[in-house]
Amino acid sequence: MNISNTPAVQSATAGAQSTPDGLSALVLRKALNTQANAAAELIQSLPPVQPGLASSGSLGTQLNTYA
Repeated sequence: MNISNTPAVQSATAGAQSTPDGLSALVLRKALNTQANAAAELIQSLPPVQPGLASSGSLGTQLNTYA
């Protein structure tokens, strides 16, 4: 199957060749910034995790003080 002769492939390759590299880099940078902002908002929306205190056993429940 040869897809190089289809009009969609020809127009896509012609558009990619005529677009300046600076414009492609700008679009990529904006897309990455948008994703970074969305990820930061998602992380900030998480509730803070607080560790539970020890309630049994010898670790963390007894205080030994020696001077």
